[in-house]
Amino acid sequence: MRNRLLLACGGAAVLVFMSPACVSLPAAGQAPVLATHVQDWRDEVIYQVITDRFADGDVNNDYTIQPGFLARYQGGDWKGIEDHLDYLQALGVTTLWISPVIVNVDTDAGVDGYHGYWAQDLTRPNKHMGDLIALRSMVAAAHDVGMKVVLDIVCNHMGQVFFYDENQNGQPDDYIEGSGGPNSPLTQVNEFDPDWNAAGVQGTSPNGPIGRAPIVFLHDPTIDREPPQPGILGTAAAYHGMGHILNFSDPQQVVYGDFTGGLKDLATEVPEVQATLVDSFAKWVESVDFDGFRIDTIKHVQNDFWKVFAPAVRQRLSAEGKNNFIMFGEAFDGDDVLLGSYTVPGELDSVFYFSQHYSVYRDVFEYAYDPTQQKGTDQIQTLWAAKPTNYGTTPQPGGIGIAPYKALVNFIDNHDVSRFLFQSGDTPALLNALTLLYAEDGIPDLYYGTEQNFSGGNDPANREVLWNTGFDTTNDTFTHIAKLARIRRAYPALRRGDTTVRWSTTHINTEQDAGIFAFERAGGDAPAGAYALIVLNTNDFKASDTANGGAVMATGLPPNTTLVDVLDPNLSTYSTDASSNLLISSIAHQTGKILIPKSQVVATSN
Repeated sequence: MRNRLLLACGGAAVLVFMSPACVSLPAAGQAPVLATHVQDWRDEVIYQVITDRFADGDVNNDYTIQPGFLARYQGGDWKGIEDHLDYLQALGVTTLWISPVIVNVDTDAGVDGYHGYWAQDLTRPNKHMGDLIALRSMVAAAHDVGMKVVLDIVCNHMGQVFFYDENQNGQPDDYIEGSGGPNSPLTQVNEFDPDWNAAGVQGTSPNGPIGRAPIVFLHDPTIDREPPQPGILGTAAAYHGMGHILNFSDPQQVVYGDFTGGLKDLATEVPEVQATLVDSFAKWVESVDFDGFRIDTIKHVQNDFWKVFAPAVRQRLSAEGKNNFIMFGEAFDGDDVLLGSYTVPGELDSVFYFSQHYSVYRDVFEYAYDPTQQKGTDQIQTLWAAKPTNYGTTPQPGGIGIAPYKALVNFIDNHDVSRFLFQSGDTPALLNALTLLYAEDGIPDLYYGTEQNFSGGNDPANREVLWNTGFDTTNDTFTHIAKLARIRRAYPALRRGDTTVRWSTTHINTEQDAGIFAFERAGGDAPAGAYALIVLNTNDFKASDTANGGAVMATGLPPNTTLVDVLDPNLSTYSTDASSNLLISSIAHQTGKILIPKSQVVATSN
């Protein structure tokens, strides 16, 4: 008589008949032993992967793909990532940030949930990306080569999992009513995505108002549309039910409203919802051994939620051997004070430095092709000076051991904004911006495809298919990024040193110092004496100097110190004068220098 063994397969229970002989699961089929894989997050280089767009490693999960149509599934998967870890190693990547892994609303209004932000079931893996074994295998393979993996999660909302039955007819209606006359204006009734109402979406009947419209969850297995899971998420009590945001300047709507498109806002102030989100996402770490969370849409969640979620996750994972687990949030906003508000004690370790994306990478570098739009580099100094005021200055209890203001996640562009090259195709400006990204304080984050000069506009055009490039490692942008990664790894001042701005300017035209920005990295948590001086010319049209009107750039170095530009293949040298000033003349437009004292220079080749 055969024995029976119940195994977990891709999140589903599978009954397997086994012989009496002892049988063991392969390593990829077992839950991993949690471990801490990172010492200091400032040593990491993050690479954002939209899983569906990176590499197609398993054609068996290519369900309903439509190649070339970027709003639909393209076929990328976790096996594809695992198969190309060598490509990422060559680029200098040390941490992968992957798309959400959970089951999504598959398709809505002709657009697919390939990106992962339309959650339907927090307990099961997305079949388009592979099964649980494939996910575990990819993460384990990354760990084997020293890479860490950050999981993208969403706490703010679920996908379009229900409709508001305003007329109580039991079906989701979308129609135009009214005659269009002065007493009967045309209005749209869309029960999937009704407008904001502070009193909650209201129902009506021929006899008048009925109060709040019932919430009806969708159940249509033919299109993989099912009520959300787990637990309370499949009940009306888990949602605010106020319709979609009309005014993003209204704080109440921002926090309590649905996203346009029918993404349903979770009531994250409800203790059972809080506990469900903590448990669901912690289980993914326990099941796969992720190293951190990137958390979507944090400004649309009540701030007090993070005081519950972050400590609970840290405490649970630490008890199982997972420490230094990073949690950084995305608030799609240029308000530096707002961004910093999520890094107060007891909340997140870090956030995306969106204010820098706008005021530095866009205004100074991306707009350099147009002198009517470009801003001076003084804008960089002003923003950086506000870090200790706007962001947390002490490490989070049980967090990554680094104060948030020193662990901001720096990025040039990402999946929510058009790519840097979209407007101008200004590759020299991109290379110069990348030099800043890898040399500034914090954690660099590279959006996939930047190394292949992708230039798409807004979503979904900025979510191109990477494997069409053949994973080229020879183009100038790829080799520049790889070199920056080697330099950053070789010189601890670039990772852990404090920052002192030595030159910034309002000048962007023909002035002597137009476009110059220079800063030192030294002290702080870097080894004693470690030093780097970064000098950039952000002007798109002229060579500039580290001087203006008789003033010359000062440094914190001893007089007559020789510096080597380790970014220059020729290793050019420069020396401070008897007053410790440094004049570098005719720095070519859109170029940078990373200057290291000659006594500290080391080889950085592969």
